[in-house]
Amino acid sequence: MKETTPAAMPPCFERWCQRFDDVFTHKAQKREFRHYVGGLLGESERKNLLQMAENAVGVTYHRLHHFLTEAPWSSSQVNERRLEIMNKCSQTRISRGFSLIIDDSGHRKSGNFTDGVVRQYIGEIGKTDNGIVVVTTHLYDGRKSLPLDIELYQHANSLAEGKQDPEFEKKPELATKLIDQTLSRGYQPGIVIVDAGYGNNTSFLLELEKRQLKYLGGLAKNRKVTVNVKENIPQILRVDELAQALSTEAFAKVKLNLDKPKTLWVATKEVEISQLVGKRNIAIVMNAATFSQATDIDYFITNISSSIVTPQWIVDTYGSRNWVEVFYREAKGWLGLKEYQVRDKRSLIRHFILVFCAYTFILWHQLTGGLRRRWANKSLDTFTDALVAFRTAMSFRFFDWLTLHRDVFAAYKASLGFIWA
Repeated sequence: MKETTPAAMPPCFERWCQRFDDVFTHKAQKREFRHYVGGLLGESERKNLLQMAENAVGVTYHRLHHFLTEAPWSSSQVNERRLEIMNKCSQTRISRGFSLIIDDSGHRKSGNFTDGVVRQYIGEIGKTDNGIVVVTTHLYDGRKSLPLDIELYQHANSLAEGKQDPEFEKKPELATKLIDQTLSRGYQPGIVIVDAGYGNNTSFLLELEKRQLKYLGGLAKNRKVTVNVKENIPQILRVDELAQALSTEAFAKVKLNLDKPKTLWVATKEVEISQLVGKRNIAIVMNAATFSQATDIDYFITNISSSIVTPQWIVDTYGSRNWVEVFYREAKGWLGLKEYQVRDKRSLIRHFILVFCAYTFILWHQLTGGLRRRWANKSLDTFTDALVAFRTAMSFRFFDWLTLHRDVFAAYKASLGFIWA
């Protein structure tokens, strides 16, 4: 059921929240932190402030709104504590050699009073519309997918002075800042994975190489490369022209193991690219055996050694980027990532970080097995299964609370204008 109360939350939730207590300076902040994260995890159809407050007995909208917009607490400190908690447990620890995935995601947002909202490309719908875009870093290590950091992208058209505004930063610049945050914690990613919006940006690739990071990124089809195609004579070609020039034998057949397995044809080639010293490997990935038959062709660039860059490696490594899409689907669909009732940048970031906390709470309990032992008789292999198990705990404990506090619940319903009797 959608109604709940903080008084009936499962003990594991309180134990988790206590780990954040010293990040907050006031008792009210600690209380509203529990109320907000609990609301995100609950069964409200919408996860905005009003709905979360109305569906929880003992939670008020104004206190929740004040916590998100005015209370003096640091979202960066809360985020650091979240990652520290993950790092303290052997089952959830952040180990070296993970894939660091850079991505930007947007969603529609009407009006023009919210920071960052303007007509821009929104990946969620695949076209330009009025909306908001964030740049994020994610970790994937083969076992878990974990959001790390987030920044609001403020398009030049959303700022008073356009590109001259002090707050204006391009997406690759924001991504570089987020990568530096990751490195400052002592994390050691094995590879950075980016889409063509970043992989096609030479300055961004140079920043990665300056930090001695390995990368695999998308590449635009019109990117020019210098390559020996025939008789060791260097030629400058667009990568799609290179794909056309390669023989059928240059492509290897590769299986991509997804929910619905795909067969792809992949060719790799050493090339030189303007402004990048030395050679880099590029890959051409098609959904058919020949260029003329293919309806979907992707191009990639990497600074990984040729001895490692095989067609299967390209497909498997870049395929891990799909976990970012899975995260956004779960965070937007279950935890209300895009359902907020605030307008300023600081409050938006606070909301996003609190969503990260709710997501990490479920992930931590999924990996450590606590929910499975008490609230499920099946393995909890997905985030959704683990969340449903936790909601089962919430509903059971609320039902127990309700049998003892019928008068309190009746008064709560009466305050909303309904009769529960």
